[in-house]
Amino acid sequence: MARITLLPFGSAGDVFPFVWLGRQLKARGHEVVLITTGLFEESVSKTGIEFRALPSHEDFEALIHDPRIWKPGIGTKLVLEAACRAIDPFVTSVEQLIEDGRRPDLILAPLTALGGRLVREKHGIPMLTVHLQPAAILSAYETPILMPGMTLFRKLPVWFKKRFLAATNPVDWFCGRMVAEVCGKHGVPPPKSVMAEWWNSPDGVLALFPEWFAAPQPDWPTPLLQTGFPLEDLAGELPVPDALKLFLDQGAPPVVVTAGSANVHARRFFEVAVAALTRLGMRGVLVTRELGQVPPNLPESICAVAYAPFSELLPRASIFVHHGGIGTLSQGFAAGVPQLVVAMAHDQPDNAHRLESLGAGLGLPEWWLSVGRMANRLERLAEDGRYRERSKALAERVKPGPVPKAVFSKIENSITR
Repeated sequence: MARITLLPFGSAGDVFPFVWLGRQLKARGHEVVLITTGLFEESVSKTGIEFRALPSHEDFEALIHDPRIWKPGIGTKLVLEAACRAIDPFVTSVEQLIEDGRRPDLILAPLTALGGRLVREKHGIPMLTVHLQPAAILSAYETPILMPGMTLFRKLPVWFKKRFLAATNPVDWFCGRMVAEVCGKHGVPPPKSVMAEWWNSPDGVLALFPEWFAAPQPDWPTPLLQTGFPLEDLAGELPVPDALKLFLDQGAPPVVVTAGSANVHARRFFEVAVAALTRLGMRGVLVTRELGQVPPNLPESICAVAYAPFSELLPRASIFVHHGGIGTLSQGFAAGVPQLVVAMAHDQPDNAHRLESLGAGLGLPEWWLSVGRMANRLERLAEDGRYRERSKALAERVKPGPVPKAVFSKIENSITR
């Protein structure tokens, strides 16, 4: 048995994959501790995984309430700055485990949990970087679409993109100084480049998305193990509300609409969705933890809930409209339902591009969002059977099943005692 510490950072879509990892590792007899913002304490604790809250979650709350987080470019800058402010809290929490006589044998963390990497350098604890989406791997061959205009950039020669990406490093611009300062505080030599030296752990990388969604590229980090989507939504701990079950039973399969668990600035998104559904005479289910974003006086054909596990809800949906977060997108694949992605920022434009390339849905950039355009795309998805056929075919490739043993061999072989 080993002690394995998980350090997710971000929204539910960032945390739930680590809950999935934690469940699997516990089932193999390992001692697992998950450390993240206290907002997830209740839901994670219900799974039986030991939870430790970061000393403060006010910074995370401030981050998700900043409307700029959904703007291309500046949103990424804000996330990276918040990740730097979380370095000390993560280090403090792991060092508390060490003081308690429970020194981790291994750390699993995303690239944004920079505190995990600092712990690796300070205490010599091996760490695996966990990438949840292909957009996290900046390849010159299949370059992620992170901002408007990058579709054209992808078509440029590889040699040019290599030189450009090497010379243009916004990660260091955004957080290089902050990382250097906190490293100095802990007596750890700072990286010359956060992007070049700290983005991927030299101990190894786990990519939690399948090859049919993003094929390995020649410049991906090594050693790397790629597996399927984690598909964790706490369905066993957070069931479908009774009122929603009744609504689903009373009519045709609805269009499910969500802007993500961390989006509290989606009022216009929901207003447009309600108007488009009403114009088309479609039933709808709106899912948002901030119900104040939902237009008042919804028609009887549309209901709103704060949460519902997508693994239970989406198989009963006709179309899935969402922001394009990787966890949400993968649940749509698993359900075999056509998807409409209204991409806003971060990895979402890249995920939307991959969805369209697979023929399982359509994209609609947030800056181009209107009632007419959403209604047009909803009609296309509803009437063109090819989208549903392709979605059903992909669902066969996403069905939950036994996790490949290679995943845990990779994790366990990284442990040093």
